[in-house]
Amino acid sequence: MPWYALLILTVAAERVAELVVARRNAAWTLARAGVEHGRGHYPVMVVLHTALLACCLLEVAFADRPFLPALGWPMLALALLAQALRWWCIATLGPYWNTRVIVVPGARLVGAGPYRFLQHPNYVAVVVEVAAVPLVHSAWLTALVFTVANATLLTVRVRCENAALTQAVPA
Repeated sequence: MPWYALLILTVAAERVAELVVARRNAAWTLARAGVEHGRGHYPVMVVLHTALLACCLLEVAFADRPFLPALGWPMLALALLAQALRWWCIATLGPYWNTRVIVVPGARLVGAGPYRFLQHPNYVAVVVEVAAVPLVHSAWLTALVFTVANATLLTVRVRCENAALTQAVPA
């Protein structure tokens, strides 16, 4: 399990790096008259993602979940692919990428990078990661509970983001 704890700590460090980028980008968008939407669900998202990482470790430790290579290695590959997709999204959106929903009125929708193929590729990365990271070490209960919770949260988040973009972005 020590290597799994290292994986979870690495994911946590990646989240901190995202927050650094997001704070910088929030300042940039707000300086350009950006408007934040969905403040109410943001703390729930933070708690959900933090609890996910904690529960990965807790379930593996207290429920004595084994590492099953036939499951663990493919899930690790999916988790790594999700990270690559997320950073592709971040690079493509540049200063417009954020963990919050902040829209600059009049800005155009990005249609490059993964946005050529999907409307919300970052959320695809999140869905894959929420399911895959716990399953790297057979934490199936964490994967199940957080996949359902994340689906509920993303329903709210995507509606919020779509409404905000519809209001602010020219057709």
